[in-house]
Amino acid sequence: MVSNHIYSEIRKIKEYAVDNNIPIMVDDGIDFLTTFIIKNQIENVLEIGTAIGYSAIMMALANPNVKITSIERDEKRYMEAVKNIKLFNLEDRITLIYNDALNIKIEGQFDLIFIDAAKGKNIHFFEKYKTNLAKNGFIITDNMKFHGYVDKDENEIKSKNLRGLVRKIKDYQKFLEENKEYKTMFYNNIGDGIAVTTKND
Repeated sequence: MVSNHIYSEIRKIKEYAVDNNIPIMVDDGIDFLTTFIIKNQIENVLEIGTAIGYSAIMMALANPNVKITSIERDEKRYMEAVKNIKLFNLEDRITLIYNDALNIKIEGQFDLIFIDAAKGKNIHFFEKYKTNLAKNGFIITDNMKFHGYVDKDENEIKSKNLRGLVRKIKDYQKFLEENKEYKTMFYNNIGDGIAVTTKND
């Protein structure tokens, strides 16, 4: 049972994210993720993209046995995440790493790898960390729809940078669809679009 105090602190984190234009998972997306953790008895998570710690905290609150290693390259967001995780007394279950996920090596195997960082680098994250996936583990990727832009005609997207980013997300989707080693389920109507990938037997 989550106390009113915890609900209040979670609300403050969400408000901070809105006020500072920091992307965090939308409500039905985080509900999907935390329910998935409970249902599949996930106990060891590697998160690529901490931001301010919201999703890591929510995952930890979902299952008292879960341990999370989370990587963040933005110093300001990392420091905010450190503060938030201390606020919830979760330092013993959430390990934060301040670095670029593509520049470091992580040891160990994880039941779940959660990719929620620079969207244009999803293929690189997937390829780098797939060796850290435990047998029968899952890779979950957020923002597959990227605020609806992935479904738009490219000509409707005025920003060249945004068009390039959307193209890379589409490339990642194709990469998942055509990957013979893995199978992926796409949940396009949940959150901002979620992909759940498992290794073929």
